[in-house]
Amino acid sequence: MASFHLSVKTGGKGAASQHEKYIGRKGSYTNREGDLVFCEHVNLPPWAQDDAQVFWRAADKYERKNGAVYREWEGALPAELTKGQQIELALDWLKHVAPGKAATVAIHAPSAALGGVPQPHFHIMVSDRLMDGVERSPEQHFSRYNSKNPEQGGCRKDSGGKSPLALRNELKETRKAWAELTNEHLARQGHTARVDHRSHKDRGLEATPGKHLGPSRVKKLQDAAKCQIDHQPKL
Repeated sequence: MASFHLSVKTGGKGAASQHEKYIGRKGSYTNREGDLVFCEHVNLPPWAQDDAQVFWRAADKYERKNGAVYREWEGALPAELTKGQQIELALDWLKHVAPGKAATVAIHAPSAALGGVPQPHFHIMVSDRLMDGVERSPEQHFSRYNSKNPEQGGCRKDSGGKSPLALRNELKETRKAWAELTNEHLARQGHTARVDHRSHKDRGLEATPGKHLGPSRVKKLQDAAKCQIDHQPKL
């Protein structure tokens, strides 16, 4: 059954280059878990020379000190879809949340620690600097925007100045949009499975939502189960 998960977080100065290596399984992360399915970058400025690491290193160096260097969307992809269909869904979502922005998108498909079931999901790293066609150096690209003379300042960021309430409402609408897009792709491929962005409470369900178990919790469960078996009385 298709499951719903979508989250967003931001990364600060100095974190972007390393994180892009992580989601792209580059450098010391090469072939980590053997779970990389797809990785691609889009809308890089000319000075990045089609190299995502050049772009994200510049973002780490020149983005303002207390500003978000990147925004990352992470979400579950339906296991009902083929790898090619999952890639298509992730790229459609990229167009929705970051049209025209520099971004790196990666898809991982690790096997669950319990049961070995594949858990395909995507990572989309996005720079909130809006590309406007003005040629700039790397340093100028991340400098303060000049509304009167855009060519004299950096690219405008579209993430600033929003209240916590506005951001919360925006996230709700975005989660709804992701569910709708996922269901559209499932229906297109002939699947009856659907996802729902609403909480159990909002849907009128009494069941308690399942919790994601990280590696440490899974290991504790496995150790506990092993201990229980070891201490069973011998017949």
